[in-house]
Amino acid sequence: MEIFILSMLLAFAAYQLKSRSERRRIRLLGEHLADHQIEKLMQTLTEGYARALGETDAARRSSIWQLLSGTEDKLCAQTRQLAEGFAKVSEAQARMNRLPWPLSEAASLITGSSFDLRAALNIHAAGLTRAAHPAPAEEDGHRKARAFTLSAEMLLLQHSCHWFCKSKSVASARVLVRHQTPYAQVLASVSPETRRAYLDLLGGL
Repeated sequence: MEIFILSMLLAFAAYQLKSRSERRRIRLLGEHLADHQIEKLMQTLTEGYARALGETDAARRSSIWQLLSGTEDKLCAQTRQLAEGFAKVSEAQARMNRLPWPLSEAASLITGSSFDLRAALNIHAAGLTRAAHPAPAEEDGHRKARAFTLSAEMLLLQHSCHWFCKSKSVASARVLVRHQTPYAQVLASVSPETRRAYLDLLGGL
């Protein structure tokens, strides 16, 4: 009986610790996101890509792509600003946990058990900019491929933010439910440069 009660108390304490950590992380990231319209811009692009890809008239399709280019520029700029603003956060606050609950608060004490959201945001900002502003001029067919890569870059950014606030499993579940896209597919669909830098940051995780 005593062991059962002790186990319940430990589980409750771990839950409280986890909840407090999540609230702190959500509040911290929310404060930085509040200055931007990143979520709204991503939604606009996602809907716009769907319209463009479904448009059969070449002139109308071209017009949609042109309108979306301005939104892409805004998203890239605001993501860079987010990364620059979040760079001022301390390392202890920016650490992202790789460990399963309830060991989240111990992650910073265990070698290789955490990584830095500040570095992840820099990778995402660079990835979005690279996908939105490729070097060569593009034809319509390439524009579709570019939209596909940009969509993956946006989903990976969302995944990192959800991972920071909750956990990798929760972040992966949200991407799957909201976008019908597994985390592995998102990672496979970003640019090779983004994927390489991201995996290096995670240590191949």
